[in-house]
Order: sequence, then structure tokens, then C-alpha cells
Amino acid sequence: MSSKAVPDPLVSAAPDASANSDTSMDERLFRRACARFATGITVVTLLDSQGHPHGVTVNSFASVSLEPPLVLVSIDLRNAILGHFISSAWFAVNILAEHQEDLSRRFSSAAEDRFVGVEWTTGSTGMPILAGALAHLECAVTRTFEVGDHTMMIGEVRYAEYREGRPLLFFESGYRNLG
Repeated sequence: MSSKAVPDPLVSAAPDASANSDTSMDERLFRRACARFATGITVVTLLDSQGHPHGVTVNSFASVSLEPPLVLVSIDLRNAILGHFISSAWFAVNILAEHQEDLSRRFSSAAEDRFVGVEWTTGSTGMPILAGALAHLECAVTRTFEVGDHTMMIGEVRYAEYREGRPLLFFESGYRNLG
């Protein structure tokens, strides 16, 4: 006797490559599959040319290289503050702690006054650093390019600090903490 796994049609689906060359992925399926990947939550910040702070919640963040130390962040093309990031030479990545869900929600909103009432300091490069974050990385922009519906920014890490604590996570379309 042999056992055979039967795929659940709600969990897996793939276009039939032999049927035609259209291999479009169902957006809902793609989002649900990606939701199974736990990510940390960051708030990417900068100061504009007039010295005003701006920030946005980003969970599309990755370490890219150790030599030189590079990171990648991805920002939706429809984000109202994207222009500030495209024109800036610097940005900071603030890695949120488990108690900072409110900051994640605030910086993912469409509000223009996201920094009102938020405790922050100026980092070594002048970038806004959020109080209580687990870590922050201050980065010089090395490359910016569009991919799909996002702008990717590669930054060379020039300064970094961290503290002990537990991260805020996002999994299955919701905030989570380590168990």
C-alpha cells in the first residue's frame, strides 16, 4: 500500500503550462501564500529637504550583502510619500519591537502627521530614529529602481545600533509576537 498526498484545491493551484503561455498568478492565492511567511516590521524614515520627518511601515525589508553591508526596502508606488524617498540620499530602517504595533499602524496609515506625538531622535546621519525600536540602520541610498508595483531601494548601512528585546511580527495577515 502506498499513501499519496492529495492537494487541497484552496491551498494550491498552478496554471497549466501546457495549456497556454499565460501563467498569470491569482492575486488572492499569491497573497495568501505569501502570508505564510513571517516577517518583521520596520518603519523606514527620513528627513525631507526642509527637515521634516517622514516614515512608512515596511515589511519588505532584507539584508542583501555583508561586504559592503547592504539592505533592501520596498515601497508601494502608490504611497503618497514615496517622492521623499526617491529624492533622498539617506534613510533609516527602524526594526520594531513587539510592543510597537501602534507605531506600525500609525506609519501604515495615509495620515500626513505620522510623527505627531511620536518619540524620536536624530541619528548619526540626521535620520529620524524611533524610540524603543529593537534596532536601527542608517543607510546611504546606493540604488533605486521600480519593480512591478513597488520601488526598491538599496542602502549601504553606515551606522547601526540594536538593543535586546523581542520583534513585532506579521504572519497570516496579522500582528504576532514570539510565543
